[in-house]
Amino acid sequence: MQTSLARRQRHRRSIQRRPTGGGGSRIARRIAIAIPIVVLVLAFSAGLVGVVFAVGLYNHYATGLPDPKDILTRIEFEQPSIVYDRTGKIELARLGSLRREVLTFDQIPGEMLDATTAIEDKDFWVNPGFDPVGIVSAGLDTVSGRPRGASTITQQLVRERLLPPWAFEGDLYERKFREIIQSVKLTQDFPGEEGKEAIITAYLNQNFYGNNTYGVMAAGLGYFGKRLDELSLAQYAILAAIPQSPTTFDLMRNAEQVCLGEVDEDESCEAYDLIVPADSAIVIRRNHVLDLMKTRSPISGGKYVNADYEAAKAEPVVLTPRAAATWKAPHFVWQVRRALGEILCPDSPGDCERIDTGGFRVVTTLDWKMQRTTEKWVYTAARGPNAKDTRAFLSRQKIPGRAHGWLLNLRGRNIHNAAAGVMDYRTGEILAYVGSASYTAKGTKKFQPQYDVLADGWRQPGSAIKPIDYAIGIDDETVTAATMFMDVVTDFGGRFRPTQADGLERGPVRLRSALQFSLNIPAIKQTLISGLDRIYERNKDFGIRFGSSATPVTSMGIGTLETHPIDMITAYGTIANGGVRLPRQLILGIDDDNGKPIYPREGEKPKGTRVISKDAAYIITDILAGNTQSRINPYWGEWAIFKGGTRRPAAYKTGTTSDNRDVHAYGYLAPPKDKDLPALVVGVWMGNSDNQPNKGSLSLDSSAPLWSAILTDISKDLPIEDFKRPNSLVVAEVDAFTGRKPGPFTRKTVNELFIKGTVPNERETLRVALDIDRASGLLWEDGCAGPRVTRGFFNLSDVESNFPNWQKANRGWAARAAQGTGVRGGPRGTRTSYFYSGSFAPFGRTWGAPFAPTKTCPQAPVEPPPCDPLVTECPSLPPEETPDPGATGPPPKTPKP
Repeated sequence: MQTSLARRQRHRRSIQRRPTGGGGSRIARRIAIAIPIVVLVLAFSAGLVGVVFAVGLYNHYATGLPDPKDILTRIEFEQPSIVYDRTGKIELARLGSLRREVLTFDQIPGEMLDATTAIEDKDFWVNPGFDPVGIVSAGLDTVSGRPRGASTITQQLVRERLLPPWAFEGDLYERKFREIIQSVKLTQDFPGEEGKEAIITAYLNQNFYGNNTYGVMAAGLGYFGKRLDELSLAQYAILAAIPQSPTTFDLMRNAEQVCLGEVDEDESCEAYDLIVPADSAIVIRRNHVLDLMKTRSPISGGKYVNADYEAAKAEPVVLTPRAAATWKAPHFVWQVRRALGEILCPDSPGDCERIDTGGFRVVTTLDWKMQRTTEKWVYTAARGPNAKDTRAFLSRQKIPGRAHGWLLNLRGRNIHNAAAGVMDYRTGEILAYVGSASYTAKGTKKFQPQYDVLADGWRQPGSAIKPIDYAIGIDDETVTAATMFMDVVTDFGGRFRPTQADGLERGPVRLRSALQFSLNIPAIKQTLISGLDRIYERNKDFGIRFGSSATPVTSMGIGTLETHPIDMITAYGTIANGGVRLPRQLILGIDDDNGKPIYPREGEKPKGTRVISKDAAYIITDILAGNTQSRINPYWGEWAIFKGGTRRPAAYKTGTTSDNRDVHAYGYLAPPKDKDLPALVVGVWMGNSDNQPNKGSLSLDSSAPLWSAILTDISKDLPIEDFKRPNSLVVAEVDAFTGRKPGPFTRKTVNELFIKGTVPNERETLRVALDIDRASGLLWEDGCAGPRVTRGFFNLSDVESNFPNWQKANRGWAARAAQGTGVRGGPRGTRTSYFYSGSFAPFGRTWGAPFAPTKTCPQAPVEPPPCDPLVTECPSLPPEETPDPGATGPPPKTPKP
């Protein structure tokens, strides 16, 4: 690399060969300012009038602008903002730290200078701060419908650093006037060669190069792992190409991972290159820069011939993988950075340099102890089963033996990633946040560690959406916890005929049981009863966001519409909080570089929004709380939360998509009486980064135990509390099968919770009383003899009567169920079953009533009643028809009317 002295000598010789750019009168430059913005003829107007007008224009727009000389000499680049946990003591990250390294002019290679000026400002070394010809040309292109910019390097620096905020107000052309004025003044205040050196040095130090890097030195280190004087000609050119659009041209974003060597499908790639494809837009722009450098390299041009530039165009763009992050809770820090953009730069949150350079002190909501615990479990669950020696892995992670069983069971299940979040639902504060299972580990297609699944991933929630949908129906009073649904395979249109994973049809079930045991068909029926549009819009009230192309569909009742897992945590927290949703909070406070608090503003406090009534919210909580009680739900109850040997009241629900791509679990604890203690809601996701389905793993053996492990661990220091039932709720006894008021044929009853005014007042309607005359009526189990009896039987005539297609399916199920359990049939070949299965039938091995008999007994001859005419008048018997003895044929037929 050339020495600073040699480079500067070549620089001086190149400048001497060029016409002087700083000469001319101050008035002439002021006239030139008016050329591109007003009418071009003004600058060329003959006589003193044009000059006076231009001078007046200059003075008008220069008023109030700061002295660029003072500002440029006071530019401070290194002011990292520091992010802390909620205690304000544990440092999580320094935003901007190690992402900018300030250079002096002597440290900038000539190739970097030439590449930058070649693409951004070919006449930089000689122009007066702006390019009149370029502006005129750009103006003509704009008039012709081909708008383009014409800003010099000096103008770009001015726009970023030397214009006050008010200068950006008003018309674009007024801002351009001020920009050009400041550019000219800056060039005058920093004259000659040293002035130009100061300007381009400041420009290269302040530029944003994508990948969260500011300044060209940080860009070289961040992309290539090299200092600036170690780069190749092609690498200088590609760095110069980035500032036009740092986000689009971010090299890391454009790179593809190319594994070095063969690896098995489920193994991590231990050695790989990050390569930017040759046909990507940034590489094409790099090659354009190299072409320009052939004739626009006044400093380094003597070192290269055309063949060198052509060879550089063929050089592959190979990046050095990003160094291991020194941040703690990096996925969370990135979300904090996003939130800072909204607070500090509301008009352009995605391009807020103040975040990295403002020197802010940011205290977040993160509980570092909970964060470490959550990270440990998420990493273990996702990566441990894929380790070569899982038992050794679990030992290194100090995982207790009680968790080894479910973790070992995940081996070979093709689950490579996981994510989890913890929130205080009474405040909306995020306490722990793990967007993927690690951040710094080497990744694969199935495991992309730096991708934040919680906030950025679109995932189907599966059955985890059901509590929200049922809560809406209960709150609207279109259903109650006792409402009966027929769990029968039904064609809901478009050949959409969902089943349960076990292939069973359970017939009559109440909403409570349907939700606790996650039955699909009742959930779909509920969304249709409430209305798809209604459910879709009301989901948003819970904080759930759907994709821009999403529309209400029948299958949304079983969670086919993609959403973000972090939104599901918010939704469950809303139910836990008695129906009040708190906005998610990541930042508790921000101080500026002088220690002055700037956020939140005095008196500001996050306000909750009531989404559903506290009664509806508690009913759902009470239902989900049964999922952590083995006597109510022996399947989900396996993953109850314990403190020592005592079960801690908790409510949760899982979700598994039909193709096993995503498995979820979301749930919460009862709120502590002490308001200073957190009310915890936890959500987890497991799956693969590339959306590949797992191999037969349901939520009950993956996400549910992970949820339980995290919540058990982080709550061990909290007191045990129970959920408090609102006094406004009504408890009423109902039939265990129909959910209606018990009647004369009720076999079993249960107590149920109701919103006042929704208690059923009709007797059970699933059964109908039939009079059975055993001598001459229907067949009964005792045969055809016996006294007259009254019994109750199935009667589906008024069940789901508003949906004829449902009733048709119900009748088909009844015909099979009349033959007993295990009878296969229907549109999907499913089998009849008592609730819940042959091994667990909490209400008995029955559907609540027998099916009405259909066979008849032989008709017995009717004997006339005995009659003594001496005692009473005997009734006259109908005359018997006797044939005419003289007739030879059959009796004559009665003529038709």
